[in-house]
Amino acid sequence: MDILVINAGSSSLKFQLINMENEEVLAKGICERIGSDGSIFTFKSHTGFQIKDKPFPMNNHTDAFNCVVKAMLDPENGVIKNISDIAAVGHRVVQGGSLYRESVLIDDDVIKGIESLIPLAPLHNKAHVEGIVACRNVFGKDLPEVAVFDTAFHSTMPPKAYMYPVPYEYYEKYGIRRYGFHGTSHRYVSGKCAELLGKDIKDTKIISCHLGNGSSITAIDGGKVVDTSMGLTPLDGFMMGTRTGTLDPSVVTFIAEKEGLTPSEMSDLLNKKSGMLGVSGISSDDRDICAAAAKGDPRAILTHQMLEYEIAKFIGSYMVVLGGCEAIIFTAGIGENQASHRTGVCKYFEYMGVKIDEKINNETIKGKGGLISTPDSTIKVFVIPTNEELLIARDTRDLISK
Repeated sequence: MDILVINAGSSSLKFQLINMENEEVLAKGICERIGSDGSIFTFKSHTGFQIKDKPFPMNNHTDAFNCVVKAMLDPENGVIKNISDIAAVGHRVVQGGSLYRESVLIDDDVIKGIESLIPLAPLHNKAHVEGIVACRNVFGKDLPEVAVFDTAFHSTMPPKAYMYPVPYEYYEKYGIRRYGFHGTSHRYVSGKCAELLGKDIKDTKIISCHLGNGSSITAIDGGKVVDTSMGLTPLDGFMMGTRTGTLDPSVVTFIAEKEGLTPSEMSDLLNKKSGMLGVSGISSDDRDICAAAAKGDPRAILTHQMLEYEIAKFIGSYMVVLGGCEAIIFTAGIGENQASHRTGVCKYFEYMGVKIDEKINNETIKGKGGLISTPDSTIKVFVIPTNEELLIARDTRDLISK
């Protein structure tokens, strides 16, 4: 059974075709700059065949799907013989709101439901609907499509964790509450962590740190989320590549008044010009900041000190929420590849008996995972490479199998 996994953005379409018999990725790639004159296509198959940054006219997401299908069916370098070899399509959908607590088969009502949540994720959900409709245009309505929601894993949070202390009417009128994101990643790595611990996930207390250009931390008790750092939007939490994370709200109004910024301009500043980029003045890419810090740049060093401090604060608070913790997970681009940050964060918990094996920690990068804490560490610390696409494919397979 082959499952096509799709992550549709406003001007992009990421895809993976996965053989569910052995969970091998048969092909993956991305359509970029959809709707512009400079559309390009990148494709890589499990045989090693590649198409890299090839100009390809794509006026819309339907054109992008046709481009993907053409490459997969190529007589010489394709990965399937017939379009019917694709059993189903799994779509990543960012915002499921309070409507969707788990993955669902897509029908007309589900499309309307995803559309109704566009105000909560205007850039993401609108693009996901476009991707779903384009998929139908290319494959037809008979091919099963499944929506896997980033927010669904967080739907187990209790009201005391997801409610904001604003007038209750805004929750009732607009759904203002904490939703959380990166749910597919947190669900995947926490399940993998339970396997590494040799336990049923129902018997675990885990803190999962998804650290990348966008980052979030989640407290997971018995396989269920009890709190998470991102909120109504992915802006909440701690400092990220270009996002501020949690702020005193008066900082927002103060800057807006002093600079004469509109709400839209202020949102742009907080989401795209702040975080690690804003503090360092160098880049939103941590690799660039690491290079500058190694040369002694004071703002680069400050950026890393702030990042590690804020991550440690969230981990510490979630230990209280969980009533203890037996495992901390680092995942995603920064979490999987920046050993120095893992050390810096875990130093805050040395007083509790958390100990990192620095040799193993430094070797655990570039897709390598495993235990990086010492045998006598009071809390086990893991690096677990995330695989959101595989989780989406598994959910899709399970739903169509029913």
